Amino acid sequence: MEEAMAQSQISYVAGQIVKGTVIEIRQKEVMIDIGYKSEGSVPINEFSDHDEEELKLGDVVDVQILRLEDREGMVELSHEQAIFKQNWDNIKTICEEGGCIKGRVKAAVKGGLIVNIGVEAFLPSSQIDIITPRDLDVFVGNTYDFKVVKLNLERQNIVLSRRELIEEERSNKRAKLLDDMVPGDIRKGTVKNLTDFGAFVDLNGLDGLLHITDMSWGRITHPSQMLAVGQELEVVVLDINKESERVSLGLKQKEANPWDKIEEKYPIGGKVAGKVVNLMPYGAFIELEPGVEGLVHVSELSWTKRINKPSEVLKAGEGIEAVVLGINQDEQKISLGVRQLETNPWDLAQEKYKVGAKVSGKIRNLTSYGAFMGLEEGLDAMIHVSDISWTRRINHPSEVLRKGMDVEAQVLEVDRENQRISVGIKQLDEDPWDKIDDLYKIGDLVEGKVSKLASFGVFVGLDHDIDGLVHISQVSEERVEKIKDVLNVGEEVTARVIKIDRSDRRIGLSIKAATYTTEQLKEEEAVLDALKPGEDLVALQHAFDTFGDNEGESEAPAAKAEKKASALKEPEAPTESEEAPAETAEEAPAEEAPAEEETKGDEAKSSE
Repeated sequence: MEEAMAQSQISYVAGQIVKGTVIEIRQKEVMIDIGYKSEGSVPINEFSDHDEEELKLGDVVDVQILRLEDREGMVELSHEQAIFKQNWDNIKTICEEGGCIKGRVKAAVKGGLIVNIGVEAFLPSSQIDIITPRDLDVFVGNTYDFKVVKLNLERQNIVLSRRELIEEERSNKRAKLLDDMVPGDIRKGTVKNLTDFGAFVDLNGLDGLLHITDMSWGRITHPSQMLAVGQELEVVVLDINKESERVSLGLKQKEANPWDKIEEKYPIGGKVAGKVVNLMPYGAFIELEPGVEGLVHVSELSWTKRINKPSEVLKAGEGIEAVVLGINQDEQKISLGVRQLETNPWDLAQEKYKVGAKVSGKIRNLTSYGAFMGLEEGLDAMIHVSDISWTRRINHPSEVLRKGMDVEAQVLEVDRENQRISVGIKQLDEDPWDKIDDLYKIGDLVEGKVSKLASFGVFVGLDHDIDGLVHISQVSEERVEKIKDVLNVGEEVTARVIKIDRSDRRIGLSIKAATYTTEQLKEEEAVLDALKPGEDLVALQHAFDTFGDNEGESEAPAAKAEKKASALKEPEAPTESEEAPAETAEEAPAEEAPAEEETKGDEAKSSE
């Protein structure tokens, strides 16, 4: 009775914190008797996260009066608000002193977690752990220690951080680890992150870098080939920087360095076997054992073949044999050669292909300056364009040779140092110009076929594979504007020899002189005698042209000869009408001067 009278004398106002007794527990609310004329209600979820033991009838709890009467005449109460006000001073003190507070994660919301620390507080996602977690639901229902980083009483806003406590703990661990750790220690750790250049390993609070070059003595292109995030492993401490808290780690250092006795395992000149692991434009890397690779330079792949890049003859993963050429242990480099497995064919070339010997083979390739003939596998000889024929003026080897053709030739030179063999086809036969006086004389009547048309005349094929030149002025007594209008390739003609030039290896012919009488030929000889020594064939032909154009048929031959000789002594510039007609698309280009012998070797050293 006294207790009831005492409660009746209590004055109740909104915001007041009072004690109440649990008189009924419903599905969504708890009925509380605070001694007022009507009971009050508290949402049941305000008890589930605060009370460690299950709420039961008769329990006395603290509540705050929010409103004395709601629409139904009941008192609106809050257990959380009461606890919040009671705990606020305690939370404020903890915040000011930098301490930590225990709380239970109530729910996951956008941007973080709701934590009950006696009152509701917000834990941002970035403050949950060192690395922001993706799944927040795994934290709901768990109890952790937190640090209060922001407090606003007016807005009743509290912001927590778990990350700061973790970082403080890790910092303390790092300091202790750095004090205890020395280079050479073997430590256990967990792979925290992978990058292109290495892996970061968590050494129980201290991160260390395991560089990709310290993972294996062998070749790896990415850390993921050996490691995975979360993998546990043992590493060797290589270096420690206490000021920056950086630790360099190694994995391969747990094993012996395969380069320690490399010269004993792979002596120079020895034969080795390995696997192609990498192809570069300049060579191929061969793995001899894990951690030991040698380089075969592209120039060491073949004695004779022109190899531009290793991928033309090798492929990654292929097994290969080679010879050790050199070792640099300090730089961990081994030079290898593949061609050294075979005898250098150039070592035997001088003995096998002596100068003057007759050889045979197929034409492998044609160039503007000659042709390459295969002597044996990987060994070619060059036939210069000037060594194809004694008599024919050949501008390109394709005029007489073609790829795949079987040919015979004579060895002219063997240059082992520059790896070059020169051969000639024409040297198999005698030079017809050595006995030209026995074959042809001026005035001889000859027959042949037109072999080529040019703007200045035609070439006629004679016996002994000799070509004669008929200048356009020597085709007919009448003026010829275009040679193709009167002659065709393959047409048989009869002509007289009017010029033999041994120095230029040329024979001048005249078709129009084929019908001259003996007396007319004597007159022509007088013209020839009037020519200065060394005058070329074209000058001679212009003399004949002048002879036919300037005088009539009734003029005495002697007078004609005198006029022609006089004209040669004081030549005049030809008029436009006297110039040779321009070359047409159907006519061949003018013959070129023969290539100098001394330039043959510089034009090509090997076939393409």
